[in-house]
Amino acid sequence: MSKDRTAGLDAAVERISRALGPAGCITEPERIAPYLVDFRNLYHGETRLVARPCSTAETSEVVAICHELGVGIVPHGGNTGYCGGATPGTGGDEIVLSLARMNRIRALDAANFTITAEAGCILADVKAAAEAADRLFPLSLGSEGSCQVGGNLATNAGGLNALRYGIARDLALGLEVVLPDGRVLDGLTSLRKDNTGYDLRDLFIGAEGTLGVITAASLKLFPALRSVETAFIAVADPAAAVELLARLRAASGDAVSTFEYLPRIAIELTTRHVHGVVDPLGRPYDCYVLCEVSSAREAAGLREVLEGCLEQALSDGLVLDAAIAESIAQRNSMWKLRESVPEAQRAEGASIKHDVSVPVASLPAFMAEATAAVLAIIPMARMVTYGHVGDGNLHFNVSEPAGADRAAFMLREAEIQGAVHEIVRRYRGSISAEHGIGQLKRAQLARHKDPVALAVMHAIKQSLDPRGIMNRGKVLPD
Repeated sequence: MSKDRTAGLDAAVERISRALGPAGCITEPERIAPYLVDFRNLYHGETRLVARPCSTAETSEVVAICHELGVGIVPHGGNTGYCGGATPGTGGDEIVLSLARMNRIRALDAANFTITAEAGCILADVKAAAEAADRLFPLSLGSEGSCQVGGNLATNAGGLNALRYGIARDLALGLEVVLPDGRVLDGLTSLRKDNTGYDLRDLFIGAEGTLGVITAASLKLFPALRSVETAFIAVADPAAAVELLARLRAASGDAVSTFEYLPRIAIELTTRHVHGVVDPLGRPYDCYVLCEVSSAREAAGLREVLEGCLEQALSDGLVLDAAIAESIAQRNSMWKLRESVPEAQRAEGASIKHDVSVPVASLPAFMAEATAAVLAIIPMARMVTYGHVGDGNLHFNVSEPAGADRAAFMLREAEIQGAVHEIVRRYRGSISAEHGIGQLKRAQLARHKDPVALAVMHAIKQSLDPRGIMNRGKVLPD
């Protein structure tokens, strides 16, 4: 680190410590340690200070100090991301800015179907606050007990209900953002319609803290669900899953809230490694779907709709077998299987992961082509392809062959990812459907993003953050 940077960092740490006081600063190495490694243990960084402001005004002061002194800032939420976007670099010349103390629900307007939450609110707490007002906040993630709203918006999180309710971007009405120079952008509207120029909100959603710090958000709520039907279905193949989705959406009046695809290996891994997981159908099939239809009406007739659609699909050869949950316990058991796939895959050994999306109609062809490409490189690789078929998002994961050398397998990661992402591009898909770019995918973004789009992104970054202090080395390729 240069002398100028060292002097700037020293001054920033001293001034921020005075501004926030002991409760707002972490400087002890043992307490800093959890902020220096990402969720997947892929990245390790260094920092001298974790700043923990408790208000927008304090956040603004911290950012203004860093802007004045040219000190880098790494915004930090619940640290549940998969791409290293909240982990500082190894140079030790940045501070970490944790939003955890900004965790208040500022307002809940049941009549307007909105909730205003600070960035550090845990997602599960926002959902519980909505439920207490007989409303639904539908963003649903496996990490919702620890992830924070600010991080959900900064990464534009997707989740299980995106098919019906959209992703994080679709659920946000307005944002409060501290800009890189410390100014506060007050866009915390709860309006559904506002055509007064550029929609600045969308600049910051998905930007992963590279353009500013989200401090609060006004979010959409929906009527609480009164009727939910859940089914675990064996389908003939991925094409049958796509056709079944279309039929269910039409038959239910578009009441399908989730539609998740699972291969047989997902059942085998979860039942092997995760206590309490059972196979809902009892006998093996190659492909499965876990789906739910739901309504805000008590007697919506969804059971009859679901049964009728499945009976017809069974007659047509699309569906091979199915179980409809008869109780909350059975529903929870089905979801435990789905949500345990990442844990089971970790227990099985190394894996090469892809978070991709293609148009829903292209999913079967993409899966066949990408699988063939992977097996041509590593013939005994185990394909664990699962995810949100309803919105075209697959976790196209490759587990190491049984008994393989882990290190040798992981050496093929770049080759595997390159092959898969080239196929994604041919289908006009995305190399990052819901997990963001962070540090992990910067080089891949440079290869696969439209050059004009990249140029516009760089121009926006330069305009808002000319000193380059916000989340250096994340998202944008050099």
